[in-house]
Amino acid sequence: MRTLITTTALLASLVAALPAAASDDARCGDAPRSQWMSEDALKARLVEQGYEVRNIKVEDGCYEAYAKDASGARLEMYINPTTGEVVRTKKED
Repeated sequence: MRTLITTTALLASLVAALPAAASDDARCGDAPRSQWMSEDALKARLVEQGYEVRNIKVEDGCYEAYAKDASGARLEMYINPTTGEVVRTKKED
């Protein structure tokens, strides 16, 4: 019985986390590629904001940029391709 309750609680927490994960992807939108800003324009915008951009690629409908911030920390940034809004940032080890 205790295992059933623990398993049920675990599944409930995983299901609750799904909308949060999906919302990041949804913030990148589903605009056609013809409406996206160019990679060069995105790189220029990030450099203007103080990042040293190493690479930009497309991942799951978002731009994914690998960059260093002003303190030298390496970042992986997910960016809305039409607005240039940073949707999520995580530090790389």
